[in-house]
Amino acid sequence: MLLVSASSQAAELTVNVTDSQGAPVAGAVVFLESAAASAAVQPVTDARIVQKNKTFVPDVLVIPRGTAVYFPNEDTVRHHVYSFSAIKPFEIKLYVGTPAAPVLFDQSGVAVLGCNIHDEMIAWVVALDTPYYSRSNQQGEAKLTVVPEGEYTLRVWHKDLLNEQDVPKIILTLGSTPQRTSVQLPQLAPVF
Repeated sequence: MLLVSASSQAAELTVNVTDSQGAPVAGAVVFLESAAASAAVQPVTDARIVQKNKTFVPDVLVIPRGTAVYFPNEDTVRHHVYSFSAIKPFEIKLYVGTPAAPVLFDQSGVAVLGCNIHDEMIAWVVALDTPYYSRSNQQGEAKLTVVPEGEYTLRVWHKDLLNEQDVPKIILTLGSTPQRTSVQLPQLAPVF
């Protein structure tokens, strides 16, 4: 007979993310924070943002804190990748190919990346203090599965947010029954 404690059961959460007009928002980073989630963080391997056709691919990379990120340049031109963000200021000066050393994101938060040569190139690394995260699809839906039951703070981030402080932080208690909730993002930057 197998005995499983209630605290080891997996919970499931579906989050619908909309803008201030009620339209679905794709690409939102949805994550659950708690002390237990922070303790469960494990870095992922082979995280990378590729420079291709003078763009960063992907433009948003979501990783757990402690993950090292590679920045291979697949273009025939040199790039100079940098970030002045508080969580990880760094520079990889003019190069082609793949730099030997990845950049370690050892703090949680958002790092904005740019290329010193191509101003139109921009990307974000979202380093989270939790292993429980997802991205919203075209319908604005994000699913978080295999989350231990317990109390969490639900947070949402999007690259077009004008003010992260306006996004509500929602306290949730997840149990064995799948749950749904919604988050409305105020003040998204207009798309031109």
